[in-house]
Amino acid sequence: MQLTTNTEIINGKYLHDEKPTVSVIECNRNGLLHACLLVEAGFKVICVDSDRAVVERLSKGRIQFLKQEIEPIIRKNLENGRLQASCNIEDAVSQSSVVLVTTPAITSERGAVTVDYSSIEKTLKKLGSYLQKNTLTIITSMVGIGVTENLLKEVLESSSGFRVGVDCFLAYSPVPFSEKQTMNSLAKCRRVVAAYDKTSLEKALKIIGAVTKGETIATLNLKAAEAAVLFEAVYRSVGFAFANELALLCERTGVDYLTVKSISPLTEAFYQPALDNFGEKALLMLLDEAENHNIKLKIPQAAVRSSREIIKHGVSLVQEALKNCGKTLRRAKIAILGVSQTRNMADNPKALLKTFAKILERRGAKLSLHDPYMHRKTMDIEAQPLEESLIKTVEGADCIVIFTGHDQFKRLDLEKIKFLAKMPAAIVDFEGILDPFKVESEGFIYRGLGRGVWRK
Repeated sequence: MQLTTNTEIINGKYLHDEKPTVSVIECNRNGLLHACLLVEAGFKVICVDSDRAVVERLSKGRIQFLKQEIEPIIRKNLENGRLQASCNIEDAVSQSSVVLVTTPAITSERGAVTVDYSSIEKTLKKLGSYLQKNTLTIITSMVGIGVTENLLKEVLESSSGFRVGVDCFLAYSPVPFSEKQTMNSLAKCRRVVAAYDKTSLEKALKIIGAVTKGETIATLNLKAAEAAVLFEAVYRSVGFAFANELALLCERTGVDYLTVKSISPLTEAFYQPALDNFGEKALLMLLDEAENHNIKLKIPQAAVRSSREIIKHGVSLVQEALKNCGKTLRRAKIAILGVSQTRNMADNPKALLKTFAKILERRGAKLSLHDPYMHRKTMDIEAQPLEESLIKTVEGADCIVIFTGHDQFKRLDLEKIKFLAKMPAAIVDFEGILDPFKVESEGFIYRGLGRGVWRK
């Protein structure tokens, strides 16, 4: 059954000014982004986490990611009382008529692929112990097919003593790639809202509709909703893996992938090659689902392998560029520009950065890292701190690697940098932000993902 309208809301807005208090369980990226969108929409929000250190930092308006985007919102709403941070789930839930559960499932590969939902179960058991009658719980973490109804619903009912759809309400509205989202992208994200019963669905639509500008798809078919979100995430993950493979072909055949993308009638279907294992969790979740039904999915398996090989290709590009400079990785100084996973923001470091750095260091290279948005943050990469100065970072460098394509790096003064670097030197552009011909005209050796147009 598909529901396309809701008489109690108009374009996601409440017909009445009064809005419920919402508890957000876990102060992770998914939780805090939802909390910020909710308080900006006029809700009162209580962020709950069992980690006291996390709660203390949040109470002071400090977080570890998207600082420029999120911290001003958090501090403003802490001051006006719309946002609270607490370790006490009992107090928070007792004050709330809506609870968002952002606890993620855990994927692993110890022998076979497995998906562990015990962390979500634990959250729901604790939540159920304090749940008030008529409270709406929304699961915002992606789960496998049938998990909401066959596992999570039963856990909530058994721990609370309530019946979903009668005494309390339960809905599912996951965020794909939650580890990559920003406030802007989450607000524009197409959201699926699913529930076991009509009342739960209507209540959930009020909450999700109030914080999203994107399309909202409502359904009472929970299993179809779980499959839809998972399949969409996997389609995108496979697309990124395929883009990286096409980028390798472009490099070998002397073609610029970005030029191909710009002139193709299917330009919107072309993903940007990236040194990233994008969406691996979704791939593993689907493979686990398939294995449980004795089905072998060859394409997702290949996508996982391909996404893990991209880091080796990145290292080989650096090694090849240095070789064309008459140098080797051993004792070479590699300047890595960009650490944040989000362009033009202070954010968590890219997932593959640590692996990339460790491979280079094991092969004898010396690293220097710089990110203009994270100059005060020390990264845990073999205790390698970030350099605050771009000049100091590239001084004496044998190879400069563009790891995050901040706008500032698009405007690099190559003429000045070649007098700072140890020429002949290379520039390896993983983000596709530099013009290969301009780089080479300044005397550098150029390499880039999918940019098979270098002449040296």
